[in-house]
Amino acid sequence: MDIRSELEKRYENGLMPRIARYIGNDQARFDHLMALVFGDEPVAARRASWVIGHCTERYPHLVRPWLEKLVNSLSRPGLDDSIVRSTVKVLAETDDLPEELQGYTLEHCFDLLLNPKTAVAIQVHAMQAIFNISRDEPDLLGELREVIEGQMEYGSAGFKARGKRILGEIARVLKN
Repeated sequence: MDIRSELEKRYENGLMPRIARYIGNDQARFDHLMALVFGDEPVAARRASWVIGHCTERYPHLVRPWLEKLVNSLSRPGLDDSIVRSTVKVLAETDDLPEELQGYTLEHCFDLLLNPKTAVAIQVHAMQAIFNISRDEPDLLGELREVIEGQMEYGSAGFKARGKRILGEIARVLKN
């Protein structure tokens, strides 16, 4: 399968999962997909970023060599929202984010969460990433709680739903 040409086809249901199944647990194929994310072709980059999530659901270890580049990409000006959303989602779902990337990830995710122009899906994933990194840091959990509570009144239904869930998790963590 030529991943690039598949990504550039007219979108159809099942396309992204089909490409993810083709990539499977193959690091070389995944690396090719990541090269497309960071490449110069906007359509292929957006769609490849979407496939990353499908791949890492089953094989989270595939993204490990790319975590630093993904985190650093968040500071690229003009990065397409779909790529930001996919990147932050992967970071939120990564259980073993290396310690040296956690501070930078927190900084980017707090920036995304606090920016009223950030799409709700990105804010929701940023909120989850911050919580996951901060589980053992009461001060950071307190800061996250303040940010969420401050935005709940004006947040969308999706923001409020995830916010309530994370506020409950923060309360449980801080209680213990």
